[in-house]
Amino acid sequence: MNAVVPSAQKTRSGLSLRVLQPTIGAEIENVDLRLPVPDELRDELRSALLKYKVLFFRSQDITSEQQADFARCFGALYTHPSTTNSRSIPALHNIAAEDPQRYDDEHTHIEKWDAYHTDTSWRLVPTWAAVLRPVRLPASGGDTVWVDAGLAYEGLPETIRSRLEGLYVTHDFRRSLTRAGHYYPLVSHPVVRTHRETGARILWVNFSQNPQILGIPLQESRELLVAILDQYRKPEHQVRFGWEPGSVAFWDNRSTVHYAVRNYGEFPRLLNRVLISDEPLYADL
Repeated sequence: MNAVVPSAQKTRSGLSLRVLQPTIGAEIENVDLRLPVPDELRDELRSALLKYKVLFFRSQDITSEQQADFARCFGALYTHPSTTNSRSIPALHNIAAEDPQRYDDEHTHIEKWDAYHTDTSWRLVPTWAAVLRPVRLPASGGDTVWVDAGLAYEGLPETIRSRLEGLYVTHDFRRSLTRAGHYYPLVSHPVVRTHRETGARILWVNFSQNPQILGIPLQESRELLVAILDQYRKPEHQVRFGWEPGSVAFWDNRSTVHYAVRNYGEFPRLLNRVLISDEPLYADL
């Protein structure tokens, strides 16, 4: 018997979710982010986020302040060291297309991967969630893809899963941090992490940060990274979101990786992101 996933669900308080993919992505249809978030609604949104990894809102005519206020309901805000765009809201960070010429000749040896990534994984304790809204959008294109990193792990052959057990991978953001005048040591995280709240096993590699699996030969590292990237690329592990004015995305940084589709030429696409710190105990790491 085939299981049928209902496309629309309602919680006890009447919160409406339209499920986009069975395990990742849900659109919230009856929440006004301009208004304060009551505790019950906050808890239901967090529960939905843990289940569906990324929540989307449409037709939200909100200000930067309201975006930050919504994010703050779920924890302290984190100010990225390269943030320069807003002194009134230090945690508000511009997300724009990277300069394709940003690599100089000294670093042309760095292998370029499809940039599936998760935010602030270069920290010992990364931010746990993010809220993103568009400021300037192209007429078409510029979607963002999120990957269920737990489903990606489950899809690996058992032989690959056993080889990854206990291995660590680098998250190297030092060049960008240096340009921002910030120092942070090279960090590695387990290739397979356990989500602190759900217990799910997760493939957690940042392909935008020169990954290398430690303790094994470089060729074997590359072979395993290719197997992981192939899991991220599978459409059945993804949800794809088409931005439009008033859209907002809210995702769990611990259970997903994401990829910004750059198919809009030289248009100066711009979004604003607010990051949410993990437990206060680790805020300064």
